Amino acid sequence: MQPSTPVSLTSATSSPSARWWSVPVRLMTNFSSALGLVLIVVYVVVAIMGAIGATPFPSDRPTRDRLQAPSLTHLMGTDMLGRDVASRIMKGATNSLRVAALSVLLSGVIGSLIGIVAGYWGGLADTIIMRSTDVIFAFPALLLALLVIAVLGPGLNSAIIAITIVYTPIFARVARGPVLSLKAVEYVTAARCIGARHLSILFRHILPNMTAPLIVQFSLALSWALLTETSLSFIGLGTQPPDASWGVMLNESRAIADRAPWLIFFAGAAIVLGVLGFSLLGDGMRDVLDPKMRKRV
Repeated sequence: MQPSTPVSLTSATSSPSARWWSVPVRLMTNFSSALGLVLIVVYVVVAIMGAIGATPFPSDRPTRDRLQAPSLTHLMGTDMLGRDVASRIMKGATNSLRVAALSVLLSGVIGSLIGIVAGYWGGLADTIIMRSTDVIFAFPALLLALLVIAVLGPGLNSAIIAITIVYTPIFARVARGPVLSLKAVEYVTAARCIGARHLSILFRHILPNMTAPLIVQFSLALSWALLTETSLSFIGLGTQPPDASWGVMLNESRAIADRAPWLIFFAGAAIVLGVLGFSLLGDGMRDVLDPKMRKRV
């Protein structure tokens, strides 16, 4: 869900020659990021299988097969309509990844551009943008998403738009902080003095130095977006039945949890592992990319 404060990394003000070539090696030797990468790879593979229909079992089964416990025929059992749970977990991974990835990509691009404009040009633009983000931050993340969906109507596209609106201010603040520091450093001042254009300064001197905090924020935002999408689907405002979603599966199975506990277990485990993967990767990347954190570990 929405954090109280955005991520801020001191590496945003470091030199572009920060040995980016060694980042993958440090990520793989960091326990958090390595475990997070493994979970994310599994999650993405499952989502791709669900997207191309390469599921081990059909998603629709006769009603006589309903509520079967996990077995060799149905590794995760069947639900109240006889549908294979493993198949629906895969389809749910596809939908959740689509919503999380698109919403984070949109909010990251829009929020970063807004933050760069506010931080670099300052003045009235900075005041208006930051006060607008303060208004959005005043609303709890899920409540704001509910408000947006109430206007647009339930569905996958509405969930993407709602999550984008919720997390755009976070990226704006993450981008604004490094820009405020970087626009006052010596090499940016020198470039400005020799007549470099604003776009040249932004793309050659500022953006390369603010990549680290944005990368970390993207990873953490994916975990929040995944959890928000699941919450919206659970209350019936995200993915709509009969389409598969982990949140929908939890909602459908809670009434029969005592008779078919595997329905809640597998859907809940999928949510936990997906969110955990992106969270661990974000924490590991913060340890690797932040010089102060590297000194502690």
